[in-house]
Amino acid sequence: MQWQQDILGGDFESHSFAATGSDGVERTATLVRLRPDPDRGAGGDRRGAVLFLHGWSDYFFNVELARFWAGAGYDFYALDMHNHGRSLRPESPGGYVADLTAYDAEIEEAWRIIGGESGPGPLALMGHSTGGLVAALWTSRHPEAVSLLVLNSPWLEMHGSSLVRRAASSMVRPVARIRPQTVLRLPERGHYWRTISSAADGEWPLDERYRPRMAFPVRAGWLRAVLAGHSRVARGLGIEAPVLVLLSKGSANGLLWSEEMRRTDAVLDVNTISARALTLGRTVTLERIDGALHDVFLSPEPIRSDAYSRLARWLRAYG
Repeated sequence: MQWQQDILGGDFESHSFAATGSDGVERTATLVRLRPDPDRGAGGDRRGAVLFLHGWSDYFFNVELARFWAGAGYDFYALDMHNHGRSLRPESPGGYVADLTAYDAEIEEAWRIIGGESGPGPLALMGHSTGGLVAALWTSRHPEAVSLLVLNSPWLEMHGSSLVRRAASSMVRPVARIRPQTVLRLPERGHYWRTISSAADGEWPLDERYRPRMAFPVRAGWLRAVLAGHSRVARGLGIEAPVLVLLSKGSANGLLWSEEMRRTDAVLDVNTISARALTLGRTVTLERIDGALHDVFLSPEPIRSDAYSRLARWLRAYG
């Protein structure tokens, strides 16, 4: 297998591959790795490998996160799933998936590749937002593959309650069945992008070829797939691996910009998510981080340092 120099440069490499799902459709995904230090592990500090799954309309770019995991003794990998980031193709709608299980084949192939490099066996799986939902569902279906599950602001439920989800499902289902790629005309908000992008008020250089300011258009089939995932979580996933859920302490989800969005999750209802997290499995640790953004590891430095400290403490207990 040939690794190529990645867009992040330095000691980051990537490899694009095709994986065929259970529906017979071949999809392209891209695995990114922080090139392993050949001298690491000689002192007995190697603890395995971790695979990171990004959120919707997103891609992997957080070099700091990769180096944290490497410093904790893990070989770091990230997957740009099909129709996202490095795996975008002109002929396919960005961000679209009609069933979240369509990601299974590429995650399994990534697991196989990682096993060939880092050694067979379970890995730590980390997911953010919609990637956190995908990671939780995949872990529930592949318990032998995951030793630790870390969820960074996972999208486990709709805003408000399951009643909102049921109402949304009843409205989107007929459209999704007949015309799944229909774009739903929903308000566009760039508030979260504003808080993280160095082109606005944030500190992170985001490549707009891979992550649009306003996110990809919301399509009926995609929303139906996400809502089905939420329903599955609500019934309980029974995950046996230890689970860590990191969330902001507060939410600010208005249509208009407010200064509170600089200190809260401007995407999800964190109180609803924190309650739903208890359905994930038997051993769930919940960390609510004051001042954190939607991606807690993109928060201002003192706040994300707190998040890293909490993650490191949890890894010492369960890693």
